[in-house]
Amino acid sequence: MTKLDSKKMAIFVSFLNQLARELTSYYKTKLDKPFKVINKSKDNNYDPVTSADKKFEKFIRMKIKKKFPSHGLIGEEYGFKKNSSKFTWVIDPIDGTRSFVVGNPTWSNLISLNYEGKPILGLANFPKLNKYYLNISDKGSFVIDQGKKRKIKCSKNSSFKKIKVAGNFHGYISLNKQKKIPKIINLMQFPCTDALSYAHFCEGKMDAVIQCGNKIWDIHPLIPIIEASGGIITTWKNTSAIKGGNILVTSNKSFHNKLLKLLKPLSKL
Repeated sequence: MTKLDSKKMAIFVSFLNQLARELTSYYKTKLDKPFKVINKSKDNNYDPVTSADKKFEKFIRMKIKKKFPSHGLIGEEYGFKKNSSKFTWVIDPIDGTRSFVVGNPTWSNLISLNYEGKPILGLANFPKLNKYYLNISDKGSFVIDQGKKRKIKCSKNSSFKKIKVAGNFHGYISLNKQKKIPKIINLMQFPCTDALSYAHFCEGKMDAVIQCGNKIWDIHPLIPIIEASGGIITTWKNTSAIKGGNILVTSNKSFHNKLLKLLKPLSKL
């Protein structure tokens, strides 16, 4: 992680803590009501966006612009405008829109602060669950659950026979292609429920997460939280996860190398 002055980091962390609380309040007072859904996919797939996605992003942008007017902004719904700042905020207003649409509480607001293109702070806020996750440095990730703060670390399990893997291909990999990785399929015993699976990983509840098709706003906010909890995150090609794509997260190098090897038949996707 890129090092910054501790006073600056404290300002950013304080802002994210406050923003998490404000987002939960905003949802409960303004957005917890019927909403419109549009399928923004240009083909036969289903890629929903709701009126709440757009309202959340406008709210987040407004808060960031007010506090840090010179910083850049990238958001899933309203795009990116270049500027000269070394700081850029990356926003996924609702990660897990499908869950949001059907009333599943696992959706979240994801926000990262990037410095010179690298995520240094991340927030994963779960309004329906009344909790949020964030890192305060490269060595400290926390969950604030019902107002109580607790430091979190990834699993210490070292037995591959006991590995707990959450995974979901989200329709990106056909059944025929899945036949090339039978051992991975057998290991995926736990569902991947949007960003919450990564959060559970950071709490030590999972040993690995396997997922496909991540955009930068899906993964940038999670990268610093994962790494500060002790986790390893790369693509299936064992390259940086900063550009998104197919993602592998594990709690130690041994698990990471073994799962990369099992994923190799599909690593070129």
